[in-house]
Amino acid sequence: MLLTVNNLEKSFAGADGPVDVLRGVSLTLDAGETLALTGESGSGKSTLMHLIGGLDEADAGQITLDGREVVAMDDAARAALRRDTVGIVFQQFNLIPSLDVRANIAFQARLAGRYDAEAAQTLAERLGLGAQLGKYPEQLSGGQQQRVAIARALAARPRLILADEPTGNLDEATAADVMEQMLALVAETGAALMMVTHSPALAGRLGRRLHLSRGRLA
Repeated sequence: MLLTVNNLEKSFAGADGPVDVLRGVSLTLDAGETLALTGESGSGKSTLMHLIGGLDEADAGQITLDGREVVAMDDAARAALRRDTVGIVFQQFNLIPSLDVRANIAFQARLAGRYDAEAAQTLAERLGLGAQLGKYPEQLSGGQQQRVAIARALAARPRLILADEPTGNLDEATAADVMEQMLALVAETGAALMMVTHSPALAGRLGRRLHLSRGRLA
C-alpha cells in the first residue's frame, strides 16, 4: 500500500475556539490507483491533501506514505518527501515568476535528480505547451498556467500526485483533454493520483471516489 491515512484529525483556531476540520479520516491508496475526493467547500478536502503532502501538521492520527510516517517528520524531512515522492498541483498554480515555462516544468524534477529534457519536452507538447516554453507565467492565460503546474508535477515522476482542482481554470473541452492526458501519464509512470474535484464527470473518470463532509469521509 503506497498511502495509508488512519484516524487523521486537524483543527484550526476560530473566533469562538477550535474549529474541527478533519475528524478521524481514514483511507488507503495503492500505487497506480486513482482517487477522486469530493465534498462541499470547507469540508476539509484541501486540508487533507496538505497534510498528506507534508505542507501542514496533523493534530492526531497517522499518515504512512511509501513506508514513511509523515506525521512524525520534521520540516526538513517533509520537504524531502515533497521533493522526492509527491507531486502537488495547487489551485493557485504556485509557478515561479522569474522562470520561464521550460524551467518551471523542470524545477522539481531537477531537485529530485530525475530531470529528463526529452521527456519534459514531450510532456509539454502533450499538454499543449510546446509553443509556450520560452514564455514566463505572467505571459500565460490561467488555463496555460494550470497546465504548466500539471506538467511540473508529472515531470518529476513522483510516486503520488496530489491535485487540487487541477482543471478548475479550464473550459469543459480543454479540461476533458488535459484530464485524459494526465490520466494517461499517471498510468504510464505507475504513480497514484488523488484529485480534489467538484466535477462529477471528472470524478467518474477516476478509479474510486470518496466524499468528505464536515470533516468525515462518506
